Amino acid sequence: MKKTKHLVGVFDSGVGGLSVLREIRALLPAQPVIYFADQANVPYGIRQLEEVRTFARGISRYLLASGAELIVVACNTASVAALHMLREEFAPIPFVGMEPAVKPAVEQSLTGKVGVLATEATFHTSMYASVVERFAQGVTLYEDPCPGLVARVEAGDLSGADTRHILEQALLPMMDKGVDTIVMGCTHYPFVIPLIKEIVGEEVRVIDPAPAIARQVKRVLEAHNLLAAGKRSAPARFITSGDPAHFQQMLRILLSEEHQVSHVNWQDGKVVE
Repeated sequence: MKKTKHLVGVFDSGVGGLSVLREIRALLPAQPVIYFADQANVPYGIRQLEEVRTFARGISRYLLASGAELIVVACNTASVAALHMLREEFAPIPFVGMEPAVKPAVEQSLTGKVGVLATEATFHTSMYASVVERFAQGVTLYEDPCPGLVARVEAGDLSGADTRHILEQALLPMMDKGVDTIVMGCTHYPFVIPLIKEIVGEEVRVIDPAPAIARQVKRVLEAHNLLAAGKRSAPARFITSGDPAHFQQMLRILLSEEHQVSHVNWQDGKVVE
């Protein structure tokens, strides 16, 4: 198989990383990309971190074998579980990962009260604790894992009654406490920002880290002389370990795009076609 020059690999447990891919392609339309959705194992947020590391390692090997020259870990849980390990094991391949956007939220908050929506796995990691220690001094954080929200997004339910109920359970108590800024600490959650704004009002800031991640991807590509030239839209490949037909449907719902989707399987910790 002929490999694409300057290919960027992006992966997530499911469709959440498409929120990051969307921003990368908007900023860098000429950059070819390959996206891997590990829907056979979604959600990562309820799994043991060592299990997530196994998935991240196997997916990274597959993306590198497919020609990726930079990999974006477009999943908060996988980033906190595996990013350091991936950088060590696959050096000198550059990796870009996610970090809860607590710093910009703290900088923008006027009340000093910030809400963070993320998975349980993200909240219970040293990376999140480090972010809080470095950037959240002098403010109060209100955290909620939004149980079941990842599954609703994976099902394409971005505004239904069940999704609204999950978000109201998380957000209304925060509003009562005076929160004025809310951080999306899971890449699935930006897809329900319109519903979040319906619940909390337009005056509450909602911070999606995806644009900042796209800018970081551009900086890393430039530093490694991997930035694709031109403005013509580059090809995008999509892979899933789940149901390709369902993933195609989600691409229509989330990106308003039609794409072929390839299917892969897991076998002894390896991704096989």
